[in-house]
Amino acid sequence: MQILILNGPNLNLLGVREPEIYGKETFCDYFYELQKKYPDVELSYYQSNMEGELINKIQEVGFSYDGIILNAGAYTHTSIALADAIAAVSTPVIEVHISNTARREAFRHVSYLTAVCRGVVMGFGLKSYELALQAFMDEK
Repeated sequence: MQILILNGPNLNLLGVREPEIYGKETFCDYFYELQKKYPDVELSYYQSNMEGELINKIQEVGFSYDGIILNAGAYTHTSIALADAIAAVSTPVIEVHISNTARREAFRHVSYLTAVCRGVVMGFGLKSYELALQAFMDEK
């Protein structure tokens, strides 16, 4: 099983960015632990602060991988282009958020991605990624 974890803008700063919201663990450390915990899953990781690079990555793996776990960061609330990319590929996508966006600022309550994603996991910290991974594993 091949799963891509795709992170958007500012998620490279996990561990130092607003630790009261996002925690103190870096994503690289978390990803390493996730790989150790699920050795039978071929996990890959990509992060970009640039919308076009995220779209390129979705298109690159969107017809061959078993799933994409996407935390698009702020692009969740602004990017019709990302939604179009998700809709254009056959690989299912699960939208993930570390925080519960419904409990945050009003602009974070709108997602352009939810309608084209398999599902959404939010509010469980970094564990949200693992919950999305387990959803893909349960489908196989």
